[in-house]
Amino acid sequence: MEIEKNVEESEKKIPEEEESPIEQVRLTVSNEDDPTLPVWTFRMWFLGFLSCAILAFLNTFFSYRTQPLSITMITVQVAALPVGKFMAKVLPTRKFKIGTWEFSFNPGPFNMKEHVLISMFANCGAGTAYAVSIVTIIKAFYMRNISFAAGWILVITTQVLGYGWAGIMKKYVVYPAEMWWPGNMVLVSLFRALHEKNSEGKRKRGKFFVVVLACSFIWYIVPGFLFSTLSNLSLLCLFYPKSVLAQQLGSGMKGLGILSFTFDWSTVASYLGSPLVCPLFAIINVVVGYIAVVYVVTPISYWGFNFYNAKKFPMFSSHLFDDKGQKYEINSIVNSKFELDEVAYAKHGKINITTFFALTYGLNFAAVVATLTQVGLFNGKEIIERFRSSNKSGKSEDIHTKLMKKYPEIPGWWFHGMLVLSLALSLVLCIVWVDEIQLPWWGLLMAATMAWLFTLPISIITATTNMSPGLNVITEYIIGLIIPGKPIANVCFKTYGYISMSQAVTFLADFKLGHYMKIPPRSMFIVQLLGTLIAGTINMGVAWWLLTNITNVCQDQLLPENSPWTCPGTRVFFDASVIWGLVGPKRMFGSLGNYSGQNWFFLGGLIAPLIVWLLHKAFPKQSWIKLINIPVLLGATAGMPPATTLNFNSWICFGLVFNLFVFRYKKNWWQNYNYVLSAGLDAGLAFMGVFIYFVLGKVKFEWWGTGGEHCALASCPTAKGIQFKGCPVR
Repeated sequence: MEIEKNVEESEKKIPEEEESPIEQVRLTVSNEDDPTLPVWTFRMWFLGFLSCAILAFLNTFFSYRTQPLSITMITVQVAALPVGKFMAKVLPTRKFKIGTWEFSFNPGPFNMKEHVLISMFANCGAGTAYAVSIVTIIKAFYMRNISFAAGWILVITTQVLGYGWAGIMKKYVVYPAEMWWPGNMVLVSLFRALHEKNSEGKRKRGKFFVVVLACSFIWYIVPGFLFSTLSNLSLLCLFYPKSVLAQQLGSGMKGLGILSFTFDWSTVASYLGSPLVCPLFAIINVVVGYIAVVYVVTPISYWGFNFYNAKKFPMFSSHLFDDKGQKYEINSIVNSKFELDEVAYAKHGKINITTFFALTYGLNFAAVVATLTQVGLFNGKEIIERFRSSNKSGKSEDIHTKLMKKYPEIPGWWFHGMLVLSLALSLVLCIVWVDEIQLPWWGLLMAATMAWLFTLPISIITATTNMSPGLNVITEYIIGLIIPGKPIANVCFKTYGYISMSQAVTFLADFKLGHYMKIPPRSMFIVQLLGTLIAGTINMGVAWWLLTNITNVCQDQLLPENSPWTCPGTRVFFDASVIWGLVGPKRMFGSLGNYSGQNWFFLGGLIAPLIVWLLHKAFPKQSWIKLINIPVLLGATAGMPPATTLNFNSWICFGLVFNLFVFRYKKNWWQNYNYVLSAGLDAGLAFMGVFIYFVLGKVKFEWWGTGGEHCALASCPTAKGIQFKGCPVR
């Protein structure tokens, strides 16, 4: 008999003290579990390995292209169900016995827990390892060499290192009911929609998902191929085709995005994720921070006070400029030792960035410091209490934690052993291949310490807001001060500090998903570890093949016209290696640079959460004060660039509609369909994106509607005497 639970009957009445304190969790997650369901099945291993490998290959391959395509776990989540059910029908049911161990290729119907583990396996390949960008900039941008072995060790260790201390943090951010990880709600909702029936024996949510997927799939061919202008339509640019000011105001890609619209879900959900998943209080924090930065501070800085000679440069850009407003020639200031040529640098002058880019860096400084202050003030007492307690009991123990007690816990030595092994291999890399990666062994230990210190506070922020502050800028800043002039040492330190922390947070988020879906913890651990090793190896292999077989890969000025191999994401990574590593923060944000004023943001980030905390203590009955999340507010625009005002404006609109109005006035609909809608939109987009690339990729289809955003003048400077190609003379 196929295991398909009746949704209404499965939700038995449980004591109020065991109910989750989070309404979204109560409305979405089942309060029951069947511990007899098999999870270590041939179907799980076969589909898990296959999906992880396919996603790792495709995502790495697409990441080097001008229009990168990210294929997410949801694609596998949808595709695995019919394949799993087919395997359950055709595989032999015969049982094999080896000693006391008995197994079968087909132990019964394809169940939800198998499906969850397959999806976790796939999720390990749902992105390209961050360290691959280091190998790429060494070979394709700096034109230097790195061995395959060094690159592989770099990729694997940075992906695995954070898993060690994630095990230490589990009891703080997985077991407490208040740590609810909003991003998991869409996955839980989709799993239940695909597997469960309602009281009438019908899968209404499953059918709704299929309808949304089909509509999303069909629609995306319009903005994705036939009428791409609909992805970023600007009315001001269309009405005023010769006005720089109008296009700076109206461009959603290079300006303020006023009267700019999108009809493309990929534009809505890129960079910030699905707005349907983010809780309302986090959306409001983003709205406040975004409006303050983009529509108050930026216009004043650019048109009002011309901070940092703002008018010499475009309003929004991540490029590097010289004092004359032209793009900086980076390779001219690198010497034969792969370090800064100080004579050449003195000749070419200081590097300049746009005022908005400088402001983004300052806000990133503030957000990192504010993360520590915010968590210390608002969550410090609970952290100390849980640190003193060796068990999981307490007021935060809800029904889901109680149900998970049926399964054996992961031995602590699994985490500690993995931490020691990955750290030892990283030290070997820094000692044996130090000439290639430039990072000394003590730099590795410092990066690991930073990642360990920030894992807990950033996990708490992510677990409650679905927003995850990054350590990329602060790690670059610190090592840039200590080891200036060495760009690869800088990005290696950043990767060990930032990505190992990020991997720990991802590991913890997956554990919470397993917690909600009642998956045995040891199964989750093994699946995630193997998936990470497989995906990292494939990431490195595909990248190495592309870098050694495609002539002038990533060199857009040397590639043939319309060549897709321009690597836009890696170029931003390269620019960061120049700012923080080659030139160094002292020549950018210190006494030798133009942007020393941004350091005051550190103090602002330290004080701001304290002000909110004091207000909360002074007015304890005003519960809304506690919902002011300074790291989220300050970090609202941390993704800009490459994120744009069009991304933010559309994300905010959708987020407020569904998580304010629909949640408040149509709660039953929201409970049943909100997360399913988000999953269906993502899945349809992913499938059509793959179809367009492989089937229509070589089809030439050009007309006015495929010309993209018609706001070319938005990238023009407004200062007199500064001339960009294609811009009007001033």
